[in-house]
Amino acid sequence: MRYLFVVLRVAVAVAIVVAVVAQLSASLGFWRGSGITDPTTQVVNFFSFFTVESNIASAVVLAVGAVLLVARPGPDSSGFTLVRASVVTYMVVTGIVYNLLLRGIELPQGSTVGWSNEILHVVAPVYLLLDWLFAPGRVPLAARSIWPVLVFPVVWVVYTLVRGPFVVDAVYGNDFWYPYPFLNPVDSANGYLSVLFYVVLIAAVIGLVAAGVLWISRRRPITA
Repeated sequence: MRYLFVVLRVAVAVAIVVAVVAQLSASLGFWRGSGITDPTTQVVNFFSFFTVESNIASAVVLAVGAVLLVARPGPDSSGFTLVRASVVTYMVVTGIVYNLLLRGIELPQGSTVGWSNEILHVVAPVYLLLDWLFAPGRVPLAARSIWPVLVFPVVWVVYTLVRGPFVVDAVYGNDFWYPYPFLNPVDSANGYLSVLFYVVLIAAVIGLVAAGVLWISRRRPITA
């Protein structure tokens, strides 16, 4: 079973990298077509999407996990298991939020690559969850491990809301930029109140998913 997950982890990691590169390439072409000669800001915006960051982290964790399965039989360290738990949480939330709130809505990264979109928002989240459930190496994590899992989403929200008003969106002619509509206080019906509602709602989802991921680690440890 270990070598099956080696193959699966490598395959999904490669698929994620290819999907990210394909979307970035399409976006670069879209920006050039919009007359942008220096896309530095747009590239930073691209890598400011929670989806992109979570998928890149997933590709790294899957690659490292594949190496560990080959090089070090037996249980993973608690540190690596915590990193896995964090990435699984972010990816499951990415899948939930995208498919419930964002599917069908054009996001400001340029022309969307359909198959890449499905890999990043459906295939990768589903696999990360299955990998967490069934791949060997996972060790139990205490309930208090939820706090480090929540650090990245909190930092990301603060970064997004603080940066947003200072970014000039050369593509659409706005003097602000937010990666997702529900975080945009300018176009939201009730401004920051609407944003606060969604932040609290998604924070609750992240907390529940993280708690579930940690609970699974304690109920079904897989160390073989």
